Amino acid sequence: MARPKTLAVIIARMGSRGLPGKHTRMLLGKPVIAYSIEAAMAAKSIDQVIVTSDDPKVRQIASQYNTWVVGRPDDLAHDRATVDAAARFGCDRALELYGYQADVIAILYGNIPIRPDGLIDLAVRHLIDKGGSSVQTYSPVGKFHPDWMVQLADGDRVKLNCEKPIYRRQDLRPMFVPNGAVVAVTRESLYRQPEHAEDFHAFLGKDRRGVVHPKSQLIVDIDELKDLYIAEGIMRSLQEKPDESWSQPTLPIEHV
Repeated sequence: MARPKTLAVIIARMGSRGLPGKHTRMLLGKPVIAYSIEAAMAAKSIDQVIVTSDDPKVRQIASQYNTWVVGRPDDLAHDRATVDAAARFGCDRALELYGYQADVIAILYGNIPIRPDGLIDLAVRHLIDKGGSSVQTYSPVGKFHPDWMVQLADGDRVKLNCEKPIYRRQDLRPMFVPNGAVVAVTRESLYRQPEHAEDFHAFLGKDRRGVVHPKSQLIVDIDELKDLYIAEGIMRSLQEKPDESWSQPTLPIEHV
């Protein structure tokens, strides 16, 4: 059987209420978007890379790399546009302009500058080798565990979320949250029509898988100015004391 053809689609919408121009903000001498492009190009499992954005500055930066670069129509340039619609647009343009049709698509957010080495490959290969509809990268919830959360009824009355209180962290059930670093999905799932119009995650399919990297807590999704400073701090600390554990294998989560 021939190896599936792969495509990394880097999505970078210009509008951002939390941090305008976040993709082109400078971070240790490079625009934020550059880190996603370089990570995609370094991934051995990725055959082609396409950047789609309505921001001319993003497109200008991306054009300096050996990637495909396309704009984005107005109906995909507002804050109600869905991730899967933007990804499908990138796939459609790759087919229309370059005659390239991918079997597996890795969706990468352009505002995530830190990805553990090999994470893209591990997510894509997990999908190819293990099967399923999609593979997302996840991070442990840590101290923000649902069993430690409460509701404030009537504004101030504490109502526990867990019927039986758990005091020791090691007794908590392992729980994870998607970190957005990589979303690998089959073409079939990406183009499948949702059963319900409001099912915004239908493109992930019915057989959803996940991987967790030991250092996934260092992944930063830049949406506000403080996120940019946090990312800079993490990257500086890694430069001063390189962490070999960034290359450790991921841990699978089946059917997340």
